[in-house]
Amino acid sequence: MTNLDPRSMIALAGFMSAVMAMVLLFMRRHYPASIRGVGGWAAAPLLWLVSTVLFGARGVIPDWLGLVLANQLLVLGSVTYYMGTRQFMGQPATWRTWNWVMVGTTVVFIWLTYWWPNYAMRVGFFTMVMGVLYAIQLHFMLRHGGRNFPVRLVEVVLGLHMLVLAMRLGSIPSGHAGSDLMEASLLQTLYIGAYVLTVLMLSIGAVLMATDRLRTELEHLATYDSLTQTLNRRALLQRCEDELERAQRYGNGPSIMMVDLDNFKAVNDTRGHQHGDAVLVHFAERTRQVLRRADRLGRYGGEEFLVLLPGADAQAAQVVAQRIHATLAAGHPLDCEVSIGLTSWSGSHETLDAMLSRADAALYRAKAEGRNRTMVG
Repeated sequence: MTNLDPRSMIALAGFMSAVMAMVLLFMRRHYPASIRGVGGWAAAPLLWLVSTVLFGARGVIPDWLGLVLANQLLVLGSVTYYMGTRQFMGQPATWRTWNWVMVGTTVVFIWLTYWWPNYAMRVGFFTMVMGVLYAIQLHFMLRHGGRNFPVRLVEVVLGLHMLVLAMRLGSIPSGHAGSDLMEASLLQTLYIGAYVLTVLMLSIGAVLMATDRLRTELEHLATYDSLTQTLNRRALLQRCEDELERAQRYGNGPSIMMVDLDNFKAVNDTRGHQHGDAVLVHFAERTRQVLRRADRLGRYGGEEFLVLLPGADAQAAQVVAQRIHATLAAGHPLDCEVSIGLTSWSGSHETLDAMLSRADAALYRAKAEGRNRTMVG
């Protein structure tokens, strides 16, 4: 293990950075703009790539390139990765403080390279800076990242590399830090190998997080109506079927309400389709506010909506219908009137088609008797 060439390992890190940068740049170009932060994640391995090239060329290029700039690009790459993570998780990514951090670390690296050349001090300072950066990112992800596998993967990678950095920092006072980055020692091999794996795993983590977000967004698009953000017809009917299956096993089945906006065609014809869309959105928002957490609202078609009320009998469902009528009569400019056809589960023989048929018939009776009312079927 001690015969491993540090330059070869650094070159391997550069190759991995190049590959992962290409993957992330491709994702940034083709993924939806709603998935933010991928640009920062793509820039980070590019910065790490340039840094590894400069480190590998030490002895051939000036120290301000092979030492100062190379170290700063590693730091900048880590900050850029953190900024990408903040954007991805919907948090502001401001560079004002980090610009000052970069200026300060540059001054220190110049000082430790030219005015007080000291390899151990330079290693200790760089290790502390990277450890602090990883700790900041880890703390942020623990607070905002959620519990999905890609996020946990990045958190574990950050935590493990922080342990390696702590070991490296502890080796300095004992005199085991070495005298040069290219020294083929056991500890140096461990540190560089950990860096190589960290570069790879952080980039893989970014790819997995972005892919998981894309899957979530595609599932949302396949399940929700794009205008009202209510369930679409297919997804809502599947929820109804699932609820009826549950009722077959445990009893206490659901109620279903068919809701139709009264005179909606006239609204579109006189006020325009944009106003009509605004009315639909307002209806959906107000209706969701009076439903229980378990209830489901979906767009059945056009201006017709379906409400699934799990475990609600006819009496409880009528209370919900009254709340819908009341919330839509509050005086908002987009308020509308609705007709509601309501039906409830009648036993283990019940089918979804039968319930929908009864709710639809009740809805037409509500319209025939003057609209803006609820009828039970």
